[in-house]
Amino acid sequence: MPKIVILFSGSGSNLCYILENMHKKSVEVVASITNNPNAGGIEYANRFNIPVTVIDHTKYSSREDFDKELVKEIQKYNPNLTVLAGFMRILTPIFTQNIKAINLHPSLLPRNKGLNAIKRSFEDEFDDGGVTIHYVTEELDSGDIIIQKSISKDGLNYSEYYNKIREIEKEALKFGILKSLGI
Repeated sequence: MPKIVILFSGSGSNLCYILENMHKKSVEVVASITNNPNAGGIEYANRFNIPVTVIDHTKYSSREDFDKELVKEIQKYNPNLTVLAGFMRILTPIFTQNIKAINLHPSLLPRNKGLNAIKRSFEDEFDDGGVTIHYVTEELDSGDIIIQKSISKDGLNYSEYYNKIREIEKEALKFGILKSLGI
């Protein structure tokens, strides 16, 4: 069974989805890593007895120093894939040249790269929005696209749009993980 490591920064809802729907079924989640000592996802990892490591990015003097520690921790587990599921860090070549990783981004790339993508996507001139699963490269939100799922914004307020994005990202993430592993 392919081994994955999951990186997260916040509530961990995507980590929870993967643990509930994929762990020990199609993949083995061998570890989780967060850069946020207060991340809600720590609770999910603990509930599923998944090793969770906190590497607080504020303790490092540079992105490169943080990425060195992150790469070292990931490599301990020798995963087939690393999944960025709400991991809010811009990664350097130290990471991108050493780790095979995919990222979930809550917009239809190349539109709305970076932070606050759901809000910016809702407010842009397009009639649709969505999510993208892509390979992680040195350029922010620019790696080869694995899958995109879109929804119409027609008639939706921001809260409804946000909730629909959060729903479809889970299905896209599952497909993206399996496809990137050749399953």
